[in-house]
Amino acid sequence: MEYKNVTAVAKANLYFEGKVISHTIFTAEGKKITLGVILPGTYHFGTGVGERMDITDGECNVVLDGVVTSTNYSSGQSFEVPGNSGFSITVTNSPCQYVCNYLD
Repeated sequence: MEYKNVTAVAKANLYFEGKVISHTIFTAEGKKITLGVILPGTYHFGTGVGERMDITDGECNVVLDGVVTSTNYSSGQSFEVPGNSGFSITVTNSPCQYVCNYLD
């Protein structure tokens, strides 16, 4: 994935004691996108608006809030999370990289 004509926020977003790191970019149209890396571990995220998570490198296991089963995702795959919801993500072995697009 490549984004042109964006504004990048230099300060990183750090979560879970720096084990999840993302940077925010804004497209020319004002759309917010985050690009990040998740180090091995299990983390839970809440959503305010819907999100599409595109996995760009590595792999992860995801359980959406309210769903019993988990799903594995790897590079080139994506999943969506409804707004006002959340998900748990587990990364084993090597870091997982992603692009988060906000849907609402």
